[in-house]
Amino acid sequence: MRIDVNGEAREVAAGQLESVLAELGYTDVAVATAVNGDFVAAGDRATCQLRDGDRVEVLAPMQGG
Repeated sequence: MRIDVNGEAREVAAGQLESVLAELGYTDVAVATAVNGDFVAAGDRATCQLRDGDRVEVLAPMQGG
């Protein structure tokens, strides 16, 4: 299925947000997520079913000094 991740078109095999994050390499990173502009809590990612054309935002905290 084709989705938009942070403004970039991506082809993914998984259907649930949690699986898509793993597929894209976000397994060891603390992130916040949104689908089509709606925040998705970490506990809801396993049941968040994505559809072709969905827009996914993945935000990671930045550290600075």
